[in-house]
Amino acid sequence: MSKQKTILALVADETGEVFEYPGLLMAGMNGISIRRPEADELIPLPEGSRLFTIPGTPPIGFDRNSGQQITIDSLPDNWGGGSAQAVSAFTTPAFTRTLLPAAAYEKKDVDLTLWSYTAVGWCVEEERFYVAAVRVDRNQQWEPKYFDDRKLEPLVRKRVAEQPDNRLIKQLSRCALDYHCFAAKNLFFGRWEAPLPCSPTCNARCIGCISLQDEPTICQSSQDRLNFVPTVEELCAVAVPHLQRAENALVSFGQGCEGDPILQADRIAESVREMRRQTSRGTINFNSNASIPDAIDKLADAGIDSIRISLNSVQERFYNAYHRPVKYRFEDVIESARRAKQHGLFTMINYLVFPGITDREDEIEKLLELIDTIGIDLIQMRNLSIDPMLYWKSMQTESSGIGMKKMLDRVKKEIPRIQYGYFNRTKDSYYPPGYESDWPLPAVL
Repeated sequence: MSKQKTILALVADETGEVFEYPGLLMAGMNGISIRRPEADELIPLPEGSRLFTIPGTPPIGFDRNSGQQITIDSLPDNWGGGSAQAVSAFTTPAFTRTLLPAAAYEKKDVDLTLWSYTAVGWCVEEERFYVAAVRVDRNQQWEPKYFDDRKLEPLVRKRVAEQPDNRLIKQLSRCALDYHCFAAKNLFFGRWEAPLPCSPTCNARCIGCISLQDEPTICQSSQDRLNFVPTVEELCAVAVPHLQRAENALVSFGQGCEGDPILQADRIAESVREMRRQTSRGTINFNSNASIPDAIDKLADAGIDSIRISLNSVQERFYNAYHRPVKYRFEDVIESARRAKQHGLFTMINYLVFPGITDREDEIEKLLELIDTIGIDLIQMRNLSIDPMLYWKSMQTESSGIGMKKMLDRVKKEIPRIQYGYFNRTKDSYYPPGYESDWPLPAVL
């Protein structure tokens, strides 16, 4: 993006209608530091992304003439007056945000819902929205255009009718139709990555958990958690046909509608052995907090191919503040990653990123050390969905970061073999041609 482009701030009225604000330039936030976005931190808003308002939160921008930082509490009289609300983007998967929306969060009355709040503005010259994000994954199979619910519903009804006693099928039908889980939809479309939730319990109490909240009046979960443990037969009845027939077949334990699957390691290991007895086709992946190192040995021996380990930070103090582990330690997670690589698993970090934390100098140094000493293959740069101020206060820090794009550039420069991504991969795509030099990615492929 040319530095000459003029990116205006956005505001919304009390009904949610969005306007560009002619006298105000776009601002973003790195942690709680408000600044102008840099040229390489902005891209045109990807197709399928959404805009939404931040209720009770006035937007902040910079005056076009003076450069002074300004908070817009109310709209001009000729716009109808009334309170002004900040505007955020929710980008489609494959894109990692570089800045949070600049807003007076201290003025809101409630904690915000679990969305990944991303700074967005209006480009005057091109007459379109620009968002603070970068592309981190070439996979286009997760674009909304591939998920037509009109085609999905009859497929779901048919599969449920074929397996009326399979509780897992019923659970995934709800995930597909009610929660609009793309992975669950893939199962019924018979393609790509499909989910295998299996654990109703967890040994962490993540602040931003989307399936269960200790204090729901503070931060409401966005879906209900699985309330049973599927049998080996139920798991295999879902997984085996998918592995045998689906295009780019991949099944994954560890989903948003469950706790953590590592607590069901015995059941999963037995299921994986049976899956591999019936078919060698496809990829079996394990998404987890990786809190029990001995379980990793067991699962690797059973035949899983890859593991994705969830971390909001590679520093123990930030990790503990968000994940709030129960009867395990941060060191256990790191040991699990080490064992996964020793077993030859394709090892990924599900990095729950947040501008101002992920791009801190001390965080970057620890990340480089982890990648180098363990041999991490890929970092999924996943936007952490949480109220920005709730998260920032939970981290109990003041200093901010160098910028997400600078962080990504630096890590890739120092360790060229590391891969960025947003999605799990099939075995044949673990190490695509040119992966060491495949950065930065163009916003539009």
